[in-house]
Amino acid sequence: QVQLVESGGGLVQAGGSLRLSCSASGSIFSINAMGWYRQNPEKQRELVAVMTSGGSTTYADSVKGRFTISRDNAKNTVYLQMNSLKPEDTAVYYCNADCTVAAPVKYEARFWGQGTQVTVSS
Repeated sequence: QVQLVESGGGLVQAGGSLRLSCSASGSIFSINAMGWYRQNPEKQRELVAVMTSGGSTTYADSVKGRFTISRDNAKNTVYLQMNSLKPEDTAVYYCNADCTVAAPVKYEARFWGQGTQVTVSS
């Protein structure tokens, strides 16, 4: 199995910045894509940003130009730098990883972190 641990959420004023981190551990053969989703009580969970192992990125239109995703493959860690935060960015942010699990046999699966709250005040 694979565990994802997130950190970096909190309360920030509009216009401020936060940096989220997510580290993966466990029986990892490889991580194919890592990314961030978010969910608030009024919406379904939505993609924020994702990065493949090759470095390709995809962003939600609502965060383009404000958020930057990055990865440290050696540390199995993904980051989300969030700048110019808006109240509508308030949500629980979930880390996600598409992995090839190493043992007992190789298989591919998607794993989720426990979520970290981001609250942006106006």
